[in-house]
Amino acid sequence: MSEERKALAIKLYEINAFKFGDFKMKVGINSPVYFDLRVIVSYPEVMKTVSDLIAAYIKEHQLTAKHVCGVPYTALPLATLVSVQQGTPMLVRRKEAKDYGTKKLIEGLYNAGDTCLIVEDVVTSGSSVLDTVRDLQREGIVVTDAVVVVDREQGGAVSIAQHNVRMHSLFTLSFLLNTLLEAGKIQRNTVDAVARYIAASQIKGDGSFVNPQQKVAVNDFSRIKLPFEHRATLAKSEVAKQLFHLMASKKTNLCLAADLTQSEEILNIADLCGPYICVLKTHIDIVEDFSEAFIKNLRILADKHNFLLMEDRKFADIGNTVSLQYGKGIYKVADWADLVTAHAVTGRSILQGLKAGVSGTASQMSKRGVFLLAELSNSGSLIDAKYSEAASKIATEGADIDFVAGVVCQSPKCFDFPGLIQLTPGVKIDDTTDQLGQQYQTPEHVVKERGADIGVVGRGIFQAKSVEKAAALYRDRLWAAYTERIAKTGV
Repeated sequence: MSEERKALAIKLYEINAFKFGDFKMKVGINSPVYFDLRVIVSYPEVMKTVSDLIAAYIKEHQLTAKHVCGVPYTALPLATLVSVQQGTPMLVRRKEAKDYGTKKLIEGLYNAGDTCLIVEDVVTSGSSVLDTVRDLQREGIVVTDAVVVVDREQGGAVSIAQHNVRMHSLFTLSFLLNTLLEAGKIQRNTVDAVARYIAASQIKGDGSFVNPQQKVAVNDFSRIKLPFEHRATLAKSEVAKQLFHLMASKKTNLCLAADLTQSEEILNIADLCGPYICVLKTHIDIVEDFSEAFIKNLRILADKHNFLLMEDRKFADIGNTVSLQYGKGIYKVADWADLVTAHAVTGRSILQGLKAGVSGTASQMSKRGVFLLAELSNSGSLIDAKYSEAASKIATEGADIDFVAGVVCQSPKCFDFPGLIQLTPGVKIDDTTDQLGQQYQTPEHVVKERGADIGVVGRGIFQAKSVEKAAALYRDRLWAAYTERIAKTGV
């Protein structure tokens, strides 16, 4: 069972059922690790494995009860599967009573004196389990045991025990971290930083904290404080890992927007600026003399100077059309662009369509990635906070997050997950706006205040008297801003 638990722990990490960053918790504190087991409903095989392990644990430890009840709402599907597997009748606890009909909080057939076992996904303080215990007890139901998937080891088990309920867990946070460390998914400093947080944020029986200074440890996982090398170990996208390492080794977080219409101009500027950039961004459909030879030469320069190619196509159609736009036509973007951009307006199908457009093996798929647009740099954009939040959710949840390298946005609050890269356009040293609504920001402002990992510069470089000197200047200022940003991190 131990090996099965280890395999499940790695799978939960891979599907982003738990992630690292800086997250606000229900109990009112920030945490460097967050569990979102709601995503397992999109992975039937994972949900079955979890419920199988719960059922096996109940049987192995002889936790007999007449009923099983899941804490609403994440644990409900798990409790349902356990009920079916064991042939144990299920009770459903509502979070709020109906204001019509029977107005019951507990649904199901039961009698006073019946026993019930509780199933929960994650326990921090234990308050959600205890709320369910109290509602069951009001109906005369006896609760002695609760089986949880993850114990965050912050005092929840002790709090629950004070109410005469034994808490059992499939995983402790320590077990999960050590399993990921052993599998090479995370680094030792990640384990140590979370351990400092756990030690500094224990919850007492009254719900207060033993040490209110826990934010010191949480800041270790703020994505804008973590070095690129560390964030590479947390990335789910192989292209994001590659880009993090490229930026760290080459000491550049400059993306050049080569918004030019002649292939020779683009090749010349790519050759001159190549030593100073991590990404070259194109708009391939504005190139008037496009040819396969141009793409071949562009790839040669990318390999020569060690930068990635991003086609700023901003895909925004249904999945099937996007698949064709990406992999077919005269441009065949999927064949040469390491990265592309896409709007999230069509939902998760945009990722499915892009992945379908990559021909070849799984290895080829891992060499491609997308930046989802959550915010734009021009004035008058119709994108609002609700849309940005939804785009960020698509980038961090679901079966296709391994294809998402980052997010295009203008704010450090757009997303928390440090394994994603923030790309921010509109960087220019001098001007603040242009005549078409583009809003510019200095390299220092965009990195230190806006949270950018990569700053995108276009006209500030290719309209300069010396494009090479301009590229070097922007590279230096963007990189200096990044190093100043992470200087105070404890990791």
